[in-house]
Amino acid sequence: MSRQGKVRLAKWYSTYSQKERARVVKETTPLVLARPLKLCNFVDWKNLKLVYKRYASLYFLCGVDPSDNELLALEIIHQYVEVLDMYFGNVCELDLIFNFHKAYYILDELLIAGELQEPSKRAISRVIEAQDQLVEQAKDGADGDSAP
Repeated sequence: MSRQGKVRLAKWYSTYSQKERARVVKETTPLVLARPLKLCNFVDWKNLKLVYKRYASLYFLCGVDPSDNELLALEIIHQYVEVLDMYFGNVCELDLIFNFHKAYYILDELLIAGELQEPSKRAISRVIEAQDQLVEQAKDGADGDSAP
């Protein structure tokens, strides 16, 4: 989410209705945005632990079970931001707005069902580059098919 509380990317690994999702966002956003910078990045909220990290104008937030390791969740957030930085070159809010499909793809390469799938940033980068090449080939193929 942005510093203004706008959600820029949301991935849910538990089943919630649209109404419940909106309620969760509405309740958790002010909790995180109102916290002073010097406080820790963990907040107990209802039956979850909220783990968040601020990078420039963006907050990355995840809710984890109370029995989960919050430091591991914080490390996964950091890993995700590092991969985004590698791909976009110092990721910013506009990158997530205009390239949301790529941000979701990167997240899906990093996590499956909320669990860490690939810890290697280099391996994730190779997969993303390969997908970008496939997209370019498909575009070139589509352009070649429409030529007279």
